[in-house]
Amino acid sequence: MRVRSPAGPASTGRRARGQVLQNPARVIVLSFAAATAVGTALLSLPVATPGPGHASLMEALFTATSAVCVTGHLVVNTATYWSVFGQVVILALIQVGGFGVMTLASLLGVLVSRRLGLRSRITAAAETRSMGIGDVRRVVTGVVLASLLLEAVATVALSARFYFGYHERAGQALWHGVFHAVSAFNNAGFSLFEDNLVEFAADPWVCLPIAFAVIAGGLGFPVLLQLRRELTHPRLWTLNTRLVLAATAVLLVTSTAFITVMEWNNEQTLGRLSPGGRLLAGFFQAVITRTAGFNSVDIGQLDPATWLGMDVLMFIGGGPAGTAGGLKVTTFAVLYFIIYSEIRGDGAVSALGKRLPRSTHRQAATVALLAVAVVVTSTVALLVMTEFSLDRVLFEVISAFATVGLSTGITPDLPVAGQLILVLLMFLGRVGPVTLASALALRHTTRLYELPKERPIIG
Repeated sequence: MRVRSPAGPASTGRRARGQVLQNPARVIVLSFAAATAVGTALLSLPVATPGPGHASLMEALFTATSAVCVTGHLVVNTATYWSVFGQVVILALIQVGGFGVMTLASLLGVLVSRRLGLRSRITAAAETRSMGIGDVRRVVTGVVLASLLLEAVATVALSARFYFGYHERAGQALWHGVFHAVSAFNNAGFSLFEDNLVEFAADPWVCLPIAFAVIAGGLGFPVLLQLRRELTHPRLWTLNTRLVLAATAVLLVTSTAFITVMEWNNEQTLGRLSPGGRLLAGFFQAVITRTAGFNSVDIGQLDPATWLGMDVLMFIGGGPAGTAGGLKVTTFAVLYFIIYSEIRGDGAVSALGKRLPRSTHRQAATVALLAVAVVVTSTVALLVMTEFSLDRVLFEVISAFATVGLSTGITPDLPVAGQLILVLLMFLGRVGPVTLASALALRHTTRLYELPKERPIIG
């Protein structure tokens, strides 16, 4: 009779690592929860606020969650409420949160490829031309270098403008430049100015570097890595890169036109600016609406129709495996091609010359419908416990869930229960889509039988 020897430390460690790989969602949730807890504790310290006393638990928790989830939703003014120590903590949480999102999402992509069959893995590696199978070190290094390089470029541009254009002291200009560059690239939207960026609405030397940093962070690491290698060879771009770039370009053009036209004569927003300033502010707000929480106009004074259009833009979001939130433009693009193919009566769904697997159809529909369910449920809950109008409540809910951070101004006035709902939405909006998408991709069940088909009536 053969006796099984007891498991030693090595086998125990391998089993633990295997359990982690089997359940990556747990790693993501626990990592972000731990970072939020540490941030809450630090922001609760008396040194985190300039005056006597300290921030309340709700203020510290809300701000820490918003920073780690790179959202930008606020219950207190970042510029005046927090001390330099508190602002440094917020900046560190933004960097950790943004870096964590890009790294974990990219590593999950590697994990998914490793769970595929050998032939599928070789095919995927040949098609992506971006990273080797299981090349974790390369993923992490690429994320760090891309983040630091783009943040450094934005820091130089903003610091120079604050120093030469607004005559700030060298140290203050550098601090403002670093903070807003990191906040922009990580799509956080935190600002060290009391009115966010309203005073710079017509200044292209401030708005454009921030806008371009937001766009870069929102494209996602896989796209940035491929553009760095094959910028001049678009034929080699993957379907993911082409979808992200095409959808981003279309949404930027249409959203800029929409916001600019809708608010052109609104004296409380764009109407107070020169024609050139209105175009700049319209473009800037269009960029920000899909992912970051900066604002160069008073969001609370926008036309309700503009709010509704921005709801759609926030819900769509930016690119996957990046610092942007929302449903992601790739999910939106897949849903669009599904509808387009169904209207045409095509037997298969194609996108930009490639056929989409049926599993991708199901994953996109699942993520979208669950997101709609979360938004609707949260909106109803806030409407029940407050007296705010539907358009304002819906805007706050989508902004929190899509980790955008824009607000019509009602968040500080929500009850504690309402603010807790937004906290959960920010956390769920940041870790939920990544974990859900990875879980769907990693889940594979083989049945030995198939049920008979029957077609219900649709429509």
